[in-house]
Amino acid sequence: MNARTMTSRPPLCIQMHEADNVAIVANDGGLPAGTTLPAGVTLVDAVPQAHKVALQDIAQGGVVRRYNVPIGYAIRAIPAGSWVHEKLLDMPDARSLEGLPIATVKPAALPPLTGYTFEGYRNADGSVGTRNILAITETVQCVAGVTEFAVQRIKAELLPKYPNVNDVVALAHTYGCGVAIDAPDAVIPIRTLRNISLNPNFGGEVMVVSLGCEKLQPERLLPPGSIPLVDERTQADTPLDVVCLQDEAHVGFMSMVDSVMRQAERHLQRLNQRRREPVPASELVVGVQCGGSDAFSGVTANPAVGFCTDLLVRAGATVMFSEVTEVRDGIDQLTARASTPEVAEAMIREMAWYDAYLQRGRVDRSANTTPGNKKGGLSNIVEKAMGSIVKSGSSPITGVISPGEKLQQKGLIYAATPASDFICGTLQVAAGMNLHVFTTGRGTPYGLAEVPVIKVATRDDLARRWHDLMDVNAGTIATGEKTIEDVGWEMFHLMLEVASGRKKTWAEHWKLRNALVLFNPAPVT
Repeated sequence: MNARTMTSRPPLCIQMHEADNVAIVANDGGLPAGTTLPAGVTLVDAVPQAHKVALQDIAQGGVVRRYNVPIGYAIRAIPAGSWVHEKLLDMPDARSLEGLPIATVKPAALPPLTGYTFEGYRNADGSVGTRNILAITETVQCVAGVTEFAVQRIKAELLPKYPNVNDVVALAHTYGCGVAIDAPDAVIPIRTLRNISLNPNFGGEVMVVSLGCEKLQPERLLPPGSIPLVDERTQADTPLDVVCLQDEAHVGFMSMVDSVMRQAERHLQRLNQRRREPVPASELVVGVQCGGSDAFSGVTANPAVGFCTDLLVRAGATVMFSEVTEVRDGIDQLTARASTPEVAEAMIREMAWYDAYLQRGRVDRSANTTPGNKKGGLSNIVEKAMGSIVKSGSSPITGVISPGEKLQQKGLIYAATPASDFICGTLQVAAGMNLHVFTTGRGTPYGLAEVPVIKVATRDDLARRWHDLMDVNAGTIATGEKTIEDVGWEMFHLMLEVASGRKKTWAEHWKLRNALVLFNPAPVT
């Protein structure tokens, strides 16, 4: 469909709830002043695509309502037909963490979804990988250059000998030394890196490159017993495989590189013996996330992801939703959906911890919203949060994990993470996800080396322009060509294909790989 066809469409506005006094303009290019909307309102301003238009007169101080939620208060009177943007709104205060509904929503159990499988790699610890990757863990940023040099040689000289291994990746990061390693919050980056090393896509083959003098010593990063695989003959803990660059045995740079390559080949030999086998869809561990969001995110892509989330939970799979500041304003919705009071209290504790973390930095949740979010029609974090939460679907929330922790259960899990795309993705990798779903309205080429990333566009225009970066076009929901359910099922089937290795995502095709970014709230020395 070309742009001329889109702009020639009749005026299309989307109202999320019958009680809302604003709607968003869906037409590509927006609508000019003087346009009469289907509801009978005539625009007094030109309104860009995805931005809000007042459906009725709103008095000064009056509530501006979207999703049947107050997203702001009018700074001045806003006549019907006006463009409603962030400069006209005062943001509501954050919802108190006191007096929240606790496990009050008890939806009827949906029938199990059976018979769906994918081709995955079973691991000795019971987890399942969707890819077969050799990951090389680094204890400190100092070794990153040497490791990356070695990885390039491994890919060129060794990997062709082991066709069943998909890739070799260096788990580079900016942590490990020059930090307050014993500070209470240092547990977060340390356990994050530890659990990334144990991601199901790495097959339990843990290999470490250390400098030698760093604060984060290999034994602290991966202490005895932390690697779940054991020697089948002795039942002893798997010994930690460490290449230390400061060892006296290394004479010159190439000696270090050769040592990394020699150890890597041992792991490649074992990984090459792995084969895909049919496993139930319940073995999927899916992280859902949004970035470069716009006002369509909560209308098209995120609701479709939410429908797919419910399908996955019905299939017995695990789904993580995250991003503290992007759900904080809907905390009452989440605690009400908790499966137990204990799960609700855990969510409240995570929100309170993050509130305090932001206060130490002298900011609040309003710091989240980006210039791109606002250009895409999101006036503030309250509006953004309402559209973000719907990725979680409607199932009961059965568990909560703190930043850097590893999943221990199935179902719908709230994984507390910052909203930063790359930090959230890093923490979801640490939690054990084997497949990632990422929605975007403004567009981002985000990808991960460790886990396949399925990208979902919120708008037709983005899907058309970024046709070789977006895997799913949810913009068809706004135009009426498909329903939320249609796109949700499309994503579900695509996940099984991607998880099986039968289909590559565009991010995999182009080898788009964002850096791992550890969340470190502890001091840097």
